[in-house]
Amino acid sequence: MKSVFLFLGSFSAFMGVGLGAFGAHALKTTLSAEALTIYQTGINYQMWHALGLVGIACLQNQMPDSRLVPWAGWFMFIGILLFSGSLYLLALLDIHWLGMITPIGGACFLIAWLLTCLSATQKKPNSRYQ
Repeated sequence: MKSVFLFLGSFSAFMGVGLGAFGAHALKTTLSAEALTIYQTGINYQMWHALGLVGIACLQNQMPDSRLVPWAGWFMFIGILLFSGSLYLLALLDIHWLGMITPIGGACFLIAWLLTCLSATQKKPNSRYQ
């Protein structure tokens, strides 16, 4: 696979659009207003971080030797699974202990963005001298 993060980002966006449409149409009448807000928060974070993964794929293309960029991508993807996934399950199944998983996903998002920031400080090799 040429770019795992481009695949994961675009697939996450695809799923976010599908799950968002499902929530807006099928779940609108079944979930409480509070549960629907929780579900929509999951969609919102999934979509933003799907775009983040696409950005990481572009960054990885620019900095193929960076060790930080792939770590950022994996933390971002794990964040989507844990943060958004736990919110979807919390909204749909009303299992409150799932809310304890959500901050772990949020921490993964923070780590991913921090690693992305740190990767910006790495010296890019000058292709002229390679």
